Amino acid sequence: MPLPLDNQLCFTLYASSMAINRMYKPMLDEMGITYPQYLVLNALGEADGMSVGSIAHRLALESSTITPLVKRMEQAGLVTRRRSQADERLVQVDLTPKGRALLVQCNCLNETLIERSGMKLAELDALNRQIQTLRDALNGGQTTDA
Repeated sequence: MPLPLDNQLCFTLYASSMAINRMYKPMLDEMGITYPQYLVLNALGEADGMSVGSIAHRLALESSTITPLVKRMEQAGLVTRRRSQADERLVQVDLTPKGRALLVQCNCLNETLIERSGMKLAELDALNRQIQTLRDALNGGQTTDA
């Protein structure tokens, strides 16, 4: 007989992710972006000028998922897209000043998570590192770092 759901790590991680997304949604709606667009903004905040493929790798998604997101973000004035001069097959994505300003505004999501969790920042950081270690082990040691 399988373990009860609350005793299964996969369910706890899934339910926690869903709870975070529900908490973030009103703030993201107010900013006019989706959660995947928020992730793209953060990836570009780490390394502006990434290729679509690099963004996809960083977010553990397919390039075909990132391309329409980036196009919508470009239409909203948050990013620009350009062909790489070194390799025309690559499309590089850069934050615009509007995108950078929105990225700064997005910090309210982290602040809300810390506040609502009732945990100290150090506790959340330790938990995050443990989950990253688990993710990396399950991925055979492959990380999603840029």
